[in-house]
Amino acid sequence: MDDAAVATADYNMRHWTYPKPGAIRPGSVEHLAMLTELLGATYNPYKPAVLDWPVLDAATKARITALPIWDMAVQAENKAGARIEFFSQTVKDKSLRAALVHMAGEERRHRQVLARLIEAYDITIKPDEDYVLPNDAEWAFLVTGYSECIDSFFAYGLFEMARRSGFFPEKLVETFEPVIQEEGRHILFFTNFVAWHRANMAWWRRPFFELKVALVYAFLAWERMGIAGEVDGMENADANFTVTGTESLVDELDPARLIDICLEEDKRRMAGYDTRLLRPTTIPFLARMIRLVIRPKKKS
Repeated sequence: MDDAAVATADYNMRHWTYPKPGAIRPGSVEHLAMLTELLGATYNPYKPAVLDWPVLDAATKARITALPIWDMAVQAENKAGARIEFFSQTVKDKSLRAALVHMAGEERRHRQVLARLIEAYDITIKPDEDYVLPNDAEWAFLVTGYSECIDSFFAYGLFEMARRSGFFPEKLVETFEPVIQEEGRHILFFTNFVAWHRANMAWWRRPFFELKVALVYAFLAWERMGIAGEVDGMENADANFTVTGTESLVDELDPARLIDICLEEDKRRMAGYDTRLLRPTTIPFLARMIRLVIRPKKKS
């Protein structure tokens, strides 16, 4: 792709309005049509094999390759692609199933991007582990979706902080940027899917579904608080990726400043999409509540 085509694809990935005007009720037929068109309409056809990984000076390369996140990142993408495709097999609606398969393909492409980065900078990682899918496909999809809602929100802020501080060189930021924005599209799709799914399920199923969602959040909180004990980080990839990245990127992290940047970036990255699409709100809301009781560190 030439520079103009790359710029157009990048813009189209970040900006999209569903062509039919008027209000759209969550759970309606038009809502389903809008959410199933989202990923295809905003697809960025970049190819991992031709991404331009910049040459890094020795100090920068050592700093980046020393990050203990690459094993976890690779395994998280492997699991995400497998879980989403597994869930797609249970979906009857053809357009929704196709959108889920597309989403799974993008997760696998993220794995290819990481593979290219690892190859470019001679990063040593453990071999891919065999992942056994759980019996409950819906549970697996909800764990992946809500996990990405949490991790994407904080990844926005960490990525921006790394850019501003120079921890990630500008050229490396530009190369990896499409992956970060793609995850934003994924959580936007997931949020609207859950709203549509809730609205269309039988009334007697709703209490069980809400209980399952609550258990998913409890499971993810349990992981992220480290209650998993002696579980190795590779096996606990969903839990440790954001936490480990935070500890590694910022030695003296200002939690208040991080939350502010996360909120700013979340708003910026979602701003270009149709306002009738529901936005992920749980994690930003919790972040705002936490921000009310913490103050920025005083500069020495």
